[in-house]
Amino acid sequence: MWLIFIVSSEVTVPVSMQEVAGYIEKQVAYLSGGRGEDSSVIITLPECSAFSDIPEEALAKVLSYLTLIPRTRQPGVKFIIILDRRLDTWASIKTALARLAESFPGNLHLVLVLRPTSFFQRTVTDLGFRFSPEDFMLKMPVVMLSSVTDLLRYIDENQLTSEFGGTLDYCHSDWIVLRTAIESFAVMVKDIAQMLQAFGTELAETHLSEECSAIEFLLLSHTEKYRRLKVQLNETLKCRESSHFPLIDYFWLLAQLTDMEMAFDGFFDKHHLKLQQYLQLLRYEHSFQEVNCFSVPNIENSYLIISKQEKSLFLLQAQRWCDDGAYLLANQQVDKLQSKEGAQAALRDIEKFQEAAPPLLGAGEDVLFLEYESVLTPCLQAHIEKTFQKHSSVQALIHSRQNCLRKLAHKHVRPIQLVAPRPENPPHAKSPLFSPKHGIHVIKELIETERIYVEELLAVLLGYRAEMDNPSLAPLLPINLRNKSDVLFGNLPDIYNFHSSVFLQDLESCLESPEAVGACFLERKDHFHLYECYCQNKPRSDSLWRQFSDCPFFQMCQKKLEHKLALDSYLLKPVQRLTKYQLLLKELLKYSSGCERVSELQGALEAMLDLLKSVNDSMHQIAITGYEGDLSNLGRVLMQGSFSVWISHKKGPTRVKELARFKPMQRHLFLHEHALLFCKRREEHGENADKTPSYSFKHSLEVKIAWLNKIRKILTNQQKHLKGLNTFPMIKCHCYSCTSTLSNV
Repeated sequence: MWLIFIVSSEVTVPVSMQEVAGYIEKQVAYLSGGRGEDSSVIITLPECSAFSDIPEEALAKVLSYLTLIPRTRQPGVKFIIILDRRLDTWASIKTALARLAESFPGNLHLVLVLRPTSFFQRTVTDLGFRFSPEDFMLKMPVVMLSSVTDLLRYIDENQLTSEFGGTLDYCHSDWIVLRTAIESFAVMVKDIAQMLQAFGTELAETHLSEECSAIEFLLLSHTEKYRRLKVQLNETLKCRESSHFPLIDYFWLLAQLTDMEMAFDGFFDKHHLKLQQYLQLLRYEHSFQEVNCFSVPNIENSYLIISKQEKSLFLLQAQRWCDDGAYLLANQQVDKLQSKEGAQAALRDIEKFQEAAPPLLGAGEDVLFLEYESVLTPCLQAHIEKTFQKHSSVQALIHSRQNCLRKLAHKHVRPIQLVAPRPENPPHAKSPLFSPKHGIHVIKELIETERIYVEELLAVLLGYRAEMDNPSLAPLLPINLRNKSDVLFGNLPDIYNFHSSVFLQDLESCLESPEAVGACFLERKDHFHLYECYCQNKPRSDSLWRQFSDCPFFQMCQKKLEHKLALDSYLLKPVQRLTKYQLLLKELLKYSSGCERVSELQGALEAMLDLLKSVNDSMHQIAITGYEGDLSNLGRVLMQGSFSVWISHKKGPTRVKELARFKPMQRHLFLHEHALLFCKRREEHGENADKTPSYSFKHSLEVKIAWLNKIRKILTNQQKHLKGLNTFPMIKCHCYSCTSTLSNV
């Protein structure tokens, strides 16, 4: 158990930002987040006058660093390079391509080169310059492009940054800050994993003495080390409260950390229990040795001592059997249980385990009370009752697992039918939609994790939210926390109702027809917008939790639920679940070749990715300040990003030569369903400053549809006049008493 825990929690960072920071800051190359064909990752090499002076080793490290980021979670990902040499020479292109051929470490799918545009360099081309990829021993297509317009034939504009005429929002300095924070957090996670591994090794190699005092000392010292490690682990977890990573990177690291904590707690609980049992056994042996030294008049007392020790030994055996039963169920691998043979083997394991149960467990606690009536004390009686309660819980889990396994064991039985043999598929035939080893496993994982998700939501709503309204617990609830359940839990009840009453049943109906999963997501995609509301409330919920996380009420609820993690970890589950859907849909798409409903799966994936973007956009929206009115009346946020805005207070048309006098201002635009908002991005600086950006409202364009139609008409007319020219059209719009000109970048 311990080795599995350590391997799954290890974080590896072969190349870090610190090693390449100087060249990354110079923007030798960068990852904008854009994607090309087949979800290929775009790496941009912008114009860099000192590119030829960069040492080969440094360039190799920069490219290794940038390619490792997406390959960490998608090992086989392809890459597209945009090589911008519009202001350079043909000789520089030859040099750059040769260096890329030698240094690029990933699966390079395509190189798009924006060739030189100066008069002299165009003349060189016209005089007969010929380019051959074979000159550089490149194994991929290299495409020479004359302009940015040509680039749009290969990559959508929403996947390109503004310098290439695209709409993708990218800030290089922000990216560096985020990557540095993420890697620092990853190093912290790795350090924690190493400390836990060292502690686990120490526990496993501990020599057990036969002296009770030595074992008692071990229990105290191990518990104290465990407590100190838990403090460090919790401090690392608290780092997330002040971190503002992108959703996927942040929750990927956080998931590793929470998994480590759960595995660590489970391991230590089991180790601690074994030490306690060993100590009790030593005490029993010592007591028995003392009994052998007693004289004949003390036979009655000896009988009492032996009876008590027999009882203690039985209780130890019963508790150990319950622990082993829970461990057996937890370690039955779900993927192996899906076949008939796997289910039958698991049933045999459970039946064999039950046969080894202590005999008196089946008789019941009343029989045990009569058996040991002469030595029964209130403390012993409470111990017996607790043991049988534990036995009852484990038996309920065993019966539930047996019922499930029996269904699986018989579900695969089919009547034998005589059919004519089919000819073998030709070599070019497509594979079936889902192979039993892969696709079916994914759909079952989706359904099983959905059930667990629903159960966890219900436990939180009943074990925490409902208890906040329990009059008997009112003394434990701080005054400022009363009537705040809607703030702390947001619309979690609505999310639970949707998943438990609707979506779980939808997924379960797809078990026999997994190709229908895509339709489930598409039919219910409007319901998933519940998560936007939940995430918008999350900062208020986190703030409230930080104020009262240590209050006795939450501690009592957690103990009653027997949760290893505190409430805030469970309030994070909806966001983690949302990111999990798109990963599972991507897995299903891998095995959907030849499926008639593959378009539905692709549509479902796009819907989930759009939802993640929408959630991210909505998180920016709640940071808007200074807007007089209700932002919810403007509808959902469709897009948001940074733009350059020119403002002139002069009435009437503006001449082109006058534009040179005006400097652009950076504005963050929010496109709602019913309006377009102009805001100014603000960030606090300093050691204790809040790093979350805020947006000060400046202007708005009402009647959004009319504005968009007008802008579209202007763009269409300008494109007719500017066809063939490398200039960008300017959009002029009059807002209140000022004129705003937006660069179409």
